[in-house]
Order: sequence, then C-alpha cells, then structure tokens
Amino acid sequence: MEIRQLKTFRTVAQLLSFKQAAQHLHYAQSSISAQIQALEEELGVQLFDRLGRGILLTEAGVSLMNYAEKILDLADETRTEVAAAKELKGSLTIKVPETFGVHRLPLVIKQFRSRFPKVRLHFTTCTHEGLQKDLRKGVTDLAFLLTESFQAADLEAEALGVETLILVAHPDHPLINEPVVHTKDLKGETLLFSKVDCSYRRTVEAAFKMEKIRYDNTLEFNSVEAIKQCVMAGVGISILPEITVAKDISKGRLAALPWDEGALEVAALMIWYKDRWLSPTLSAFMETVRKVLTKAHDLN
Repeated sequence: MEIRQLKTFRTVAQLLSFKQAAQHLHYAQSSISAQIQALEEELGVQLFDRLGRGILLTEAGVSLMNYAEKILDLADETRTEVAAAKELKGSLTIKVPETFGVHRLPLVIKQFRSRFPKVRLHFTTCTHEGLQKDLRKGVTDLAFLLTESFQAADLEAEALGVETLILVAHPDHPLINEPVVHTKDLKGETLLFSKVDCSYRRTVEAAFKMEKIRYDNTLEFNSVEAIKQCVMAGVGISILPEITVAKDISKGRLAALPWDEGALEVAALMIWYKDRWLSPTLSAFMETVRKVLTKAHDLN
C-alpha cells in the first residue's frame, strides 16, 4: 500500500468519479483504475460499487477512507515536523458532547484557526459507547466527556473544569411550588434524556438507583435543544448542564426545580490515547484548549 495509491483512493472517494479524479490528479484514467484495482487486490476487498456510470463507496471503502485520511495527514505532519515548518497542516477528528461543542469550543476553534488556518477540524457528536475503541484505533484523535469519572489504562484523561447539572421543568410544573423536591417526588414523571451529551446521564441514573426508584417513562433525544423545547412545552422534566439553560431560566421559559440532590457536578475531561505520538497539530490544539478553557478549577 503506497501513499500515492491512498491519495488516489481519497480523491476518487471524494469525487465519486474515476474521470474527475484523473483530471484533478493529472493522471490518465487508466492509471487511476489500475491504482484502485491494486489496492483492492492487496486488501482483498472491493472498495467501490460500480453502478452504471456512477460509483459508491462500499463498507470496506468507507473504513479505508477513515484510515487513509489519518495516514495521509500523518504523512503531511511528518513532513512538517522534519522540515521544521512553522505552518501546521493536516486534520484532526474530535468527538465532543453537544453542550461542550456549543458553549465551550467556539472560542477555542476561533483562536486555533486564527493561528493554524490550514488545519482541517472534523467534529463528531460524542457518545460514550465506542469512544475508547475509536481513540485506540486512531479513528478519533481527541475526545471530550462530561462525566463523574473515567478510567482506562491506555487512555489519558485531563480535567479541564466542572459543569453543573440542574433539574429543569416548565415554569407551571406543580413541583415548582414545593420548597424541596425529593427524588421520590419524581416518580411517574416523564424524564427527557440526551443521547449526545455523553455520560452525565449515568450521574442522574445513580441518584434514582440510590432511592430505588424506577424511571420507565423516558424519552431520548439526539439534541439538547430538542430536550429544552420539549420541557418548555410541558412534555416532561430533564437534568441538563446549567450553561445550556441559564438564559432560558432567566427569561422565564424554564424553571429550576429545588432538587434535594442539590446541584450535581460532572468533570469536563479531555481524553486521548496514551501511547499515541502527539503530533504538532494535535499538541497545538490541546494547548489551545487548555489556554482557553482552564480557568482556576472551574469552567464557569
């Protein structure tokens, strides 16, 4: 497997056309076909489905595309490092919880892009499941989690601060008038959970487990904003990072319930594979995160 072949494969995969790839790379179309065929024979898989005049990536092709991006970026970064170039290039794939991506990362991205405009940043929604595997395989360069704790022998986790979680409901919810809301009072309530803000749900579930309360009436969403809108509509209640609901509470669209658990806190963690070489590009992004987000011991 040669770098040249991977570059050709990536171009074909991006354009989904052998002809356009040949024009882009200034190769004869027969040369493009020969390189792809050589890759398929070496790997023992079919990388593209030929559909009449069009082509589509196969499942194996999609998998190779992920690794091809990493290999080619690493090759670029190696040239940059060896040549001691001042301008970083390449790309980073970063998994991030929605809350973190919306409320914490924009300033990080702005500062990083102002210094390294040629680095491509790919952000994907973070889910706790599969995260460790992706970091170990190199599919993901860096990840962030909002969680109470995280342990993995071959992964490094650095605490950037804490996020406060609060219980929110519609301003007219009956429990708003209670001086204190006990966990047992939530029995029978519809609980709205996020699937994209990683693992702080486990913190919430632990509180219910402690009181031996079942919570069968739940709804799951792929958007924190969708959860907020449903709570505003009176669909149910939810536990969300305070930073995501503070403005809505101040404007009277949501109300914080006086939960006897108090304000729960979860750590904001930056996680990477311990044995991986930290490229100049990845190191620069991590340092920007630290500079922007680490303020004393709290993000707030």
